[in-house]
Amino acid sequence: MRYLLFSCALLAACNSTREKTDTSRYEVISEKCYVLREDRRTSDSLVNAGRDSIIRYLSQHDFQPRYVVKDSLLFRRENGLEVEIILPIPQDAWESNTIIVFDPAKNPFFVNLHKGATQLQSYLSGH
Repeated sequence: MRYLLFSCALLAACNSTREKTDTSRYEVISEKCYVLREDRRTSDSLVNAGRDSIIRYLSQHDFQPRYVVKDSLLFRRENGLEVEIILPIPQDAWESNTIIVFDPAKNPFFVNLHKGATQLQSYLSGH
């Protein structure tokens, strides 16, 4: 009887039908990519140069662009954990050109356009 109870408890713990998150409000992201708010350049050449440099670097490391429509994002990691991010309304060109890098094995990474591509080295290398 004790083994039967243990077996039932083990099956309940390993149940693959978890409660599903309602994702209708979110843009769900589960692939290796970088997220961009919009697909347009600004009149600010510093913003454009920083963004272009980072996009080139990410493309060289096999990250694909993903242009989001919604400001509510749900990053789904390969271990099943989910990270919810609500993007605020952009106040300037820098915020309008926000880039979020996502590798399903890691948490999302907000890129600081002022710092350039060097900030991504530790994220991409896993440190």
